[in-house]
Amino acid sequence: MADVAEREKGYNSGSSDNESQHVFERPTGLKGLYYHPLTQVSLLGFVCFMCPGLFNALNGLGGGGQVDNTTGANANSALYATFAASAFFAGSINNKLGARLTLLLGTMGYPLYIGSYLAINIHPGAKGFVIAAGAILGICAGLLWTAQGSLMMAYPTEDQKGKFIGIFWAIFNLGGVVGASVALGQNFKSTANSVGNGTYIGFLVLTIIGVIISLGMADPHKMIRTDGTKVMTPRHPSWRSEIIGLWVILKTDPMIIMLFPMFFASNWFYTWQFNDYNGTLFNIRARALNNLVYWIAQIIGSLVIGLLLDHKKLTRRVRAFSGWVVLFIFVFFVHIWAYFYQKKYTRESAPIEAERMDIFDSGYAGKIFLYIFCGVLDAMWQTAAYWIMGAMSNDPAKLAYFAGFYKSIQSAGAAGIWRADGVKVPFMNIFVSTWALLVGGLIFALPMIHLRVKNHTEILDEAATHMDDNDKPPVEALSEKK
Repeated sequence: MADVAEREKGYNSGSSDNESQHVFERPTGLKGLYYHPLTQVSLLGFVCFMCPGLFNALNGLGGGGQVDNTTGANANSALYATFAASAFFAGSINNKLGARLTLLLGTMGYPLYIGSYLAINIHPGAKGFVIAAGAILGICAGLLWTAQGSLMMAYPTEDQKGKFIGIFWAIFNLGGVVGASVALGQNFKSTANSVGNGTYIGFLVLTIIGVIISLGMADPHKMIRTDGTKVMTPRHPSWRSEIIGLWVILKTDPMIIMLFPMFFASNWFYTWQFNDYNGTLFNIRARALNNLVYWIAQIIGSLVIGLLLDHKKLTRRVRAFSGWVVLFIFVFFVHIWAYFYQKKYTRESAPIEAERMDIFDSGYAGKIFLYIFCGVLDAMWQTAAYWIMGAMSNDPAKLAYFAGFYKSIQSAGAAGIWRADGVKVPFMNIFVSTWALLVGGLIFALPMIHLRVKNHTEILDEAATHMDDNDKPPVEALSEKK
């Protein structure tokens, strides 16, 4: 009876293969559709479609669509610095406030950031506002991505995680596709090499819609997975217990540290791709087209790697190692190809505004195809990172800490490399560091995958972060019972 009570409190793995778990009846009809895990993950995807998806579309133009990349680089440096600090504690905030409120608060920085670029278009002296908006967005983004990661990894059963992550990533990146399409359509005949006011206004309206969609998300504690197991949601603990939880998660699951280099590398490459390649070599029309195909490629990459990581004929451990091998091959394929372009130009020899490459110029085809594969690699890297974390636990509270660590460390790396770009570090240095960090992240992740990713998540991998009234995790009690 004690075991049943524990499961009804939510200490379950969510495994569709574990017949001993308590099974709850799922609602039917429209209510059942609304509370279906796939519906909620899709809504989550549309929130990120409208907010970070459009942010990505704007950033993908290089310099936020401006001729001068410096303000955009400095704004991103401020953004990722505050993002890193916010995300580190965002797991605690998420568990205290609840995922829905945390998600809502997280969306609010995106309209402000988009609006700051509209302001600088109208008042060129508003560079300080753009940087300040970037810093505020960093705080909000830490909250949004932690809530998102917790829900996205907790709602599916163990054999659905790659599929759900892939679907989320595809919908999310549709934001980049739509945003890039808008930018391409409005700037196809532009000779200004910067984005017009209409583009920024369109993006601003869409991000506000994203804020509204977040209000319609379901309460996680009402969610039942497709196998009838209930999604475990933490009670609203004290701030003290949540801060202690940061230490507990590292103590009870220290193998997460082996993923930190992979986390650190996961946004580092954007600086070279967006500013030092797309923003440097191409005019606004080519940049907009490159941006469009980049986000389309992201959808393809996320779905392909998601299918591999959920392949039912392979064990979860085999899928984990297969995903690692695919990433390793892609990292070298993309960066060997990119090296042959990067070695031909420097900051000093980069083409001036009037001489940047257009879509009809000789050599453009090869360069846009490289950018497509950059998008595929990005999506596969992010999807695999989430999948590995999801393979370590099914507990939303624990996954909130994992997602917080992921976004914090990811953003710390991004803050550093965007600042390096802002102070004009040589392109080749940024490119080589990108390649090296991706390889290093995979090497550090390999022993962690071997030791920590199991074919099924066990009960002792769950609830390690939930505190009782004495600030002790119940995993200790579970260990004693076993």
